[in-house]
Amino acid sequence: MIDLALRQHSGPVTLSAISQRQNISLSYLEQLFGKLRRHELVDSMRGPGGGYSLAKLARYVTVADIIFAVDEPLDATDCGGKQDCTRGNDGKSGKCMTHELWATLNRKMVEYLDSVSLQDLVDQQRMRELQEASAAKSVLMDRRSGAAEPTAAV
Repeated sequence: MIDLALRQHSGPVTLSAISQRQNISLSYLEQLFGKLRRHELVDSMRGPGGGYSLAKLARYVTVADIIFAVDEPLDATDCGGKQDCTRGNDGKSGKCMTHELWATLNRKMVEYLDSVSLQDLVDQQRMRELQEASAAKSVLMDRRSGAAEPTAAV
């Protein structure tokens, strides 16, 4: 989704291009994007020049929206969130001793993922790319000016 959001300004983005850039199986991306389309997070366009684009502005899509759309489980409990888990409870009915700990972690994960927008991730990626480009430019300028490479102190 970050790849799509970064590149959609030029028109629809093909899954084959995302597959190549991100080294993700095309068939897996097709499955994921089918789910994302059904949850109205992406739009698809068929034919020459077709591909995918975001159905909503990136600032209105949260990481939680994406994860739930593709059916990724977010459950730290051993029991799958069941109210009657008996693990570590000597076979007695009722919640295991650490159930509330893991159930609370589940809630906190969802709260956090719901607070992070796709735009936040896009902005972070753009900043990282700018920093990398700046560092590469600095190294190139140092080499052109004949500056000595830094050496480790012995």
